[in-house]
Amino acid sequence: MTPTTSSDPAAPTAAPPGSAGATAPDPAPPAAPPPVTAVVAAARAPHAGWLADALAELRRDPRTADRVFPLVGRRVGRTPLRPATDPAGVVHGTVDDAGRAAVVLALADAHRGDADRLAAHLADLYREGDTAERRGVLRGLDALAVSTSGALPGPVVALGRDLAADALRANDTSLVAAAVGPFAAAHLDQHTWRHAVVKLVFQGTSLDAVAGLDDRADAELARMARDLAAERRAAGRAVPGDLARLTTPAEPGAPARTTETEEP
Repeated sequence: MTPTTSSDPAAPTAAPPGSAGATAPDPAPPAAPPPVTAVVAAARAPHAGWLADALAELRRDPRTADRVFPLVGRRVGRTPLRPATDPAGVVHGTVDDAGRAAVVLALADAHRGDADRLAAHLADLYREGDTAERRGVLRGLDALAVSTSGALPGPVVALGRDLAADALRANDTSLVAAAVGPFAAAHLDQHTWRHAVVKLVFQGTSLDAVAGLDDRADAELARMARDLAAERRAAGRAVPGDLARLTTPAEPGAPARTTETEEP
């Protein structure tokens, strides 16, 4: 996979291993159960018509995914899942995001526990796909993170981290938003995750896209948010309202904004 390059100052950077500035990434906090986002809920729902037939065929023959994956948008549509609050489908995803996530779930069934083959197949779908298809692989990893009983197998987690890192180097807001879902909440290291959150603010994307934000936000992320706000004020630029969400702790018992309590 060819890495995506960007001059974005909010993109994660790291010193080469063994260099004077290299530091070990912060350990992730204890894992909380991944939230069920709109895309995941729709991917796990019963399907009908073309998609149901395609998923049934795919479970019999995983090679079907190579043909089905590019067709999803044309066959099920590309409308946003929550048009009232997310008319572009960037934050909560689109119908084809959910369709492709369902394909990933079926693909995992088709490979029948062969994690290496599943990871390789997902890598091919991502590498050979357009932006929507790459987004679909990321959303599919979210669905796997939520739907798999027990921990995801190592090869799939390693691939997911690589794909998330690639997406987070991109300038496409929909890819960045797709890379901070339930998979990221469960598996990204804290350093990478913090920079992903800040990048969303930098791009002007609502932090509602971040799964598990209140669970993983920490004092270092709050400091980064305060520094960014100070820089913007010093430059005479507007301060995004979402920065306040990173510096103000959530009220105890307040529901997360990207959980299954919301209807897709």
